[in-house]
Amino acid sequence: MTKREPQVTKRELRIVSLLPSATEIVYALGLEDELVAVTHECDYPAAVRGKPVITSSVLPGNGSSAQIDRHIRRLVHQGSSIYALDAQRLESLRPDLVLTQELCDVCAVSYPIVERAVRRLDAATQLVSLEPESLDDVYQNITTVAELTNRADRAPALLDRLADRIRLVQQRVSTRPPRRTVCLEWVDPLYNCGHWTPGLVTLAGGEELLGTPGREARPIDPTDLMEARPEVVVVMACGFGLERSLREVERVDLPRVAGGAELWVVDGNAYFSRPGPRLVDSVEILAGILHPDLVDSPPPGVARRLR
Repeated sequence: MTKREPQVTKRELRIVSLLPSATEIVYALGLEDELVAVTHECDYPAAVRGKPVITSSVLPGNGSSAQIDRHIRRLVHQGSSIYALDAQRLESLRPDLVLTQELCDVCAVSYPIVERAVRRLDAATQLVSLEPESLDDVYQNITTVAELTNRADRAPALLDRLADRIRLVQQRVSTRPPRRTVCLEWVDPLYNCGHWTPGLVTLAGGEELLGTPGREARPIDPTDLMEARPEVVVVMACGFGLERSLREVERVDLPRVAGGAELWVVDGNAYFSRPGPRLVDSVEILAGILHPDLVDSPPPGVARRLR
């Protein structure tokens, strides 16, 4: 879902994105020249690395999954954000439009911090919160950003290309029964998957056994995973790339907990954690994992099968 205020009417905008997924939407719509600032996590496409950065993380950069989880729980309990926002620099950039989210305090600068910072700006500055719970919501967010930036004509072609790719995957996997699947968004402690991910599994030809569409990921017990008896377990650790996830999986001995299931690790940070255009890539990656004889297997740098 999307929360927004009245549409900005200016032709040329100054956009600040406080979400990697929103940054990817801005680029996909060809609005990169109007993007004046991003977060420290915005790394795609490569050209974004030249943009001013106005956030930082307070988390330890090299902590284990368990250490990071404890740190986040402590900060959330204290009512603190795990990200810092440079409000002074934000003010100096004079943005017309600030894109953020309220969905998850772990995924971006907390909304109250952003809201307080935007109140210090020109009264015409618009704060828009993108709240996707599904791939369809992501499509709607693309339309919303296009409309807010007076580029509504650019959204249909982009959405058609994304939808065509999804339809191709569905056509290829439709002849097979769904494979029993568990996706994990964290490994220590174990978290199931939530929000848009169960829907991606369905599109890719799977049946997600422990995740709930449109709901937050939640901690699960190892016995929950074993009793679900999945055919495939996919680790898509939120914020972790492939190599870091592989190290965490080895550290916690996840193969033992996963029982006899196929065990895959993917680059969750680049794909599954970001509700932007690359969720379509995520469906293709999952389909290649679940039905490798029907859909091309994902490249080694994106996913790896451990057994």
